Amino acid sequence: MAAAKTEATSETLLAAVLSSLSDDKAEDIVQIDLRGKTAIGDCMVVCTGRSSRQVAAISEKLVERLKAQFRITARVEGKNTGDWVLVDVGDVIVHVFRPEVREFYQLEKMWMPAATIA
Repeated sequence: MAAAKTEATSETLLAAVLSSLSDDKAEDIVQIDLRGKTAIGDCMVVCTGRSSRQVAAISEKLVERLKAQFRITARVEGKNTGDWVLVDVGDVIVHVFRPEVREFYQLEKMWMPAATIA
């Protein structure tokens, strides 16, 4: 008997993403609400892996878990280099960075309100 498919709402996708990232020891996990700012999605999640290998592993496991839980196929970019992997699951967009690459691009500063950035 196949596992039951979970309803893929923005909230359930975000919860599954955050759980997967936490399980795989992603660091500095930040979620950014995109509703009303852009049509690309409802939420963006940015996190860090300590090495190229961990960045690739975090993104691979995320894609596997989302496929198993929601039966959706995520679009993935950048997995071969392991510096920055983008996982697009529709309403939730996930960026997994190596620390130096995250610092260079500073996506949080681009999307978060100025008052919330330290």
